[in-house]
Amino acid sequence: MIITIICITILAYAIAGKDINKQLDKLKGVDWKAKSSDVFGKIGNYAKKAGRVATKPLLQLYYVLTMGETTTLEKALIVGAILYTIMPFSLISVKAHKILGMLDEGLAVVYVIKKVQNKITPEIDAKVEETLNAWFGNQQAAQTVE
Repeated sequence: MIITIICITILAYAIAGKDINKQLDKLKGVDWKAKSSDVFGKIGNYAKKAGRVATKPLLQLYYVLTMGETTTLEKALIVGAILYTIMPFSLISVKAHKILGMLDEGLAVVYVIKKVQNKITPEIDAKVEETLNAWFGNQQAAQTVE
């Protein structure tokens, strides 16, 4: 839980343009393999409610997270964005701030995707599609039948 909070804090600080070095230092020695496994399970649960389209960018981030050459900062941003998106609560409440409340999770994901977009390879996109097809069925086959 503490790693989640640190990652979300790093994400918020990065978006705001604040210094993240103190928070980043707290992530030394994190078992990213175990954390990524935990994140994948949470994405799977989220996918059932959110659907294929909303899940796709989270899976892209997840597969970048699992790459060997992803930096600690990138991993922290990815974990922060994914977990912030799927958490049942939000910093900006939808009830209090209608549109803003819906956009803050999207902003987090878009911000991080822009930071790691050069690492989203065709191989990652293929893994994403394979996972989405396993969870939701093969979209291409469904479109061909229609």
